[in-house]
Amino acid sequence: MASILESAWQYLITHFSDFQLACLGSFFLHESVFFLSGLPFIYLERLGYLSKYKIQTKNNTPAAQNKCITRLLLYHFGVNLPVMIFSYPVFRYMGMQSSLPLPSWKVILTQILFYFILEDFVFYWGHRILHTKWLYKHVHSIHHEYATPFGLTSEYAHPAEILFLGFATILGPAITGPHLFTLWLWMVVRVLETVEAHCGYHFPFSLSNFIPLYGGANFHDYHHRVLYTKSGNYSSTFVYMDWIFGTDKGYRKLQALKRYEAEASNNQTSREK
Repeated sequence: MASILESAWQYLITHFSDFQLACLGSFFLHESVFFLSGLPFIYLERLGYLSKYKIQTKNNTPAAQNKCITRLLLYHFGVNLPVMIFSYPVFRYMGMQSSLPLPSWKVILTQILFYFILEDFVFYWGHRILHTKWLYKHVHSIHHEYATPFGLTSEYAHPAEILFLGFATILGPAITGPHLFTLWLWMVVRVLETVEAHCGYHFPFSLSNFIPLYGGANFHDYHHRVLYTKSGNYSSTFVYMDWIFGTDKGYRKLQALKRYEAEASNNQTSREK
């Protein structure tokens, strides 16, 4: 496996410059992973497939979905790509490299774990600030146009918010100056996580069923459908910040009520048999 990866990486660094890989390569990888993972949820919603796993019964109109896609392309080319280009010197200065050998998996996983911890902390406070009255009205309300989120709405936001909360994602790599391979892996994992959190479906195989403190779609869907001043659930990937500061109390009470109702229904069914 390692030799295959290194051979593929050798091809990339032989045929493309560091700038091309770090900027254009990162942009192409992001767009590919984002749209390939997010688009299926649009068609699941339109066709009504797997509806028993859908968290909300309400569906978005095709016009609303198309508006999201159009705006995303505008934001990605108008905001994301320029940010990748202009941040390149910073990452180079902090030590980012693309040469062989690739870092060990121990180094890669340690760095990504650090990125998750730091991103969760910074994102929580940034997101909570965006829910103050003025910033919500003028900035964050755009992201909340979709009270019934679907995968692609994860990056549907005001350009200022893209920069503001995007800082939480790139801060860890900017500090550590990772290998480009590590940066790409972090980006892929982070994109898949945020698409899943906004997908609108809770499946039996959803990660929140297996990983402690992992938020997932149920957790973040609650945040979108509740009035902004009372929603809570500001965390990004892992929910420990909401638990520490008590901003998930409404969500936890709702989940407890659902469990109680499910148990009561099961007991009633058992007695009838």
